[in-house]
Amino acid sequence: MNVYETVTERLITALEGGIIPWRKPWKASAESGPMPYNRASGKSYRGINIWLLECAPYSSRAWMTYKQAQELGAFVRKGEKGWPVVFWKFDKNKDAETGELHSSVLMRQYTVFNVDQIEGLPQSLPFELPPFNPIESAQGIVDKYLSAQGAPTLAHGGDRAFYNPSRDHIQMPHAGTFITPETYYATLFHESGHSTAHQSRCDRMKEWGKHHGDERYSKEELVAEFTSAFLCAQCGISNEYTETNSVAYLQSWIQVLKSDSKVAVSAAQRAQKACDFILNGGAVATSDESSEVAA
Repeated sequence: MNVYETVTERLITALEGGIIPWRKPWKASAESGPMPYNRASGKSYRGINIWLLECAPYSSRAWMTYKQAQELGAFVRKGEKGWPVVFWKFDKNKDAETGELHSSVLMRQYTVFNVDQIEGLPQSLPFELPPFNPIESAQGIVDKYLSAQGAPTLAHGGDRAFYNPSRDHIQMPHAGTFITPETYYATLFHESGHSTAHQSRCDRMKEWGKHHGDERYSKEELVAEFTSAFLCAQCGISNEYTETNSVAYLQSWIQVLKSDSKVAVSAAQRAQKACDFILNGGAVATSDESSEVAA
């Protein structure tokens, strides 16, 4: 059983086991990161604050105080109500008479606003991104594919990961905003998988649907996610976290999978061609393209 067959079997078995909620693997510039965080500092909220902010009816996970918004040249819209967060400060104070140390806990409450309540925020990050350590095996695949003649372009910035077929362009959030380097490459591999649909590559564009939720659109998403899973396995960064996220992402297209039991295997076959194309640095694989991927 080759790597494609092994990964396909593992993913389909997991898919049959139930739905796993998928979360975007980046934060900071992503205005809907995996956990509530402060948009001005980049730090995630912890403890009870997570639950306090998760109850808010907003799509974004980014928050900041009124003062922080002002310092960034933005403003909270009139009439908007803030949400409470708490901050604990732990100190040790020395008794002036006995010299003994006494612990003290100070709790303060702050009011924060969701970025959906704020206007005028700059696009750039106001805080320094954490350092990003590339994974040599994965970066080698990316460099080989994107440096080939006629390869799609790649840029970083913003809060979305996507492939634009009309521009033949891959857009990614900054690498440092991802939870781990593995999730950065898994996402980049997904978008690279989409880019192989271009007519100059594996020519799947004619099969693309035009709208989110469209059956053909859903099938292409399956191809891209299988491609990502295959490439992660090929370069040795496949692990429980990346595979769990792949399974959960595929579950978002569960209705398509249920409507046709052959969809997953068909998507895996197309993904194998896409994966081979990327691994060959933008060249069509010479192996037998009629070979099937076992499920």
